[in-house]
Amino acid sequence: MINLITGLLIGIGTFFIVVGSIGLIRFPDVLNRMHATTKTTTLGACSILLAATVKYGNSPIGLKSFLALWFLLITAPTGAHMIARAAYRVRVRLATDRMVADDLEGVAERFGYPPEQDQDQPI
Repeated sequence: MINLITGLLIGIGTFFIVVGSIGLIRFPDVLNRMHATTKTTTLGACSILLAATVKYGNSPIGLKSFLALWFLLITAPTGAHMIARAAYRVRVRLATDRMVADDLEGVAERFGYPPEQDQDQPI
């Protein structure tokens, strides 16, 4: 029964990591790519680490994988937030032809962020 649960969790984790990798290739800009890779690979890696926790139980390997799981769950959203914030602050080119609205338009200038650069210049 434990082997079945472990295999199922590894399969789920592998699926989400593959989907995140496809999203990294297919999505048009840094914010979409960051969202796809952060959410899906976090879920995929956590599923695989949970499989190791279930398989090895209270052994040192099981406890280390459980701690790695919690560390990943705490740090991945924070890292994604910082990447998105940095990308917005330095005005990374976004897929504006597909964008519905920019809720932060005008806010950046009020807080002293650098002025908007010409989109044709490399950053």
